[in-house]
Amino acid sequence: MDIQNQGIILNVFNFDKCVSFYKTVFNLPEMFTKTDGDFRLTCLEFGSSYLMLETGGVASESEKDISQNPTILRFNVASIQKALEHICKFDSSAEIIENDWGSIIRVIDPDGNPISIRDNSGFQRHMKI
Repeated sequence: MDIQNQGIILNVFNFDKCVSFYKTVFNLPEMFTKTDGDFRLTCLEFGSSYLMLETGGVASESEKDISQNPTILRFNVASIQKALEHICKFDSSAEIIENDWGSIIRVIDPDGNPISIRDNSGFQRHMKI
């Protein structure tokens, strides 16, 4: 198989709010957008991949649990402290959560989808054998 590209498709209910959230909070550039009747999609750059937001999802007012959404988007960052300062502009209750395997910040998008922000250096240490 000759894979040319890869991405994640996230179906959302609050389409405009979710597109704005990922573009604003995570600075993901828009690649393209499409509307076909009630169906809408926006494709955002996601590192060397893409994050495609499409209509048709189900929202939750609180963080979706693993039975509602078994996937968590992960963003690895150079500085977890700088990431926290940035995230607190959008969610003042955000905090760093320390684990034995590394530090994360947990946030949710407007649909309640969980997102994890992790220090990249801690992640890289686990990759070394």
